[in-house]
Amino acid sequence: MYLTKEKKEEIFAKHGKGKNDTGTAEGQIALFTQRINHLTEHLKNNRKDYNTERSLVKLVGKRRALLDYLTKKDVLRYRAIVKELGLRK
Repeated sequence: MYLTKEKKEEIFAKHGKGKNDTGTAEGQIALFTQRINHLTEHLKNNRKDYNTERSLVKLVGKRRALLDYLTKKDVLRYRAIVKELGLRK
């Protein structure tokens, strides 16, 4: 498995409020970004893996929805997470 329990805790500790706080929008966005990057690398090698491509599109949509939510809720938190993760827009 590419994403171990320790790696998830590290992501949530860095971007969330703590390693066990998995519910914050920043933590979820960071986790989705990690998974999106992994699936993108997989698709570079396996172009015809359409199931993975569909999963990637769904993940991008989920991340976009969370980013939109964060924009409405608190623009400063949105700007911080976009800058931290290096996301466009």
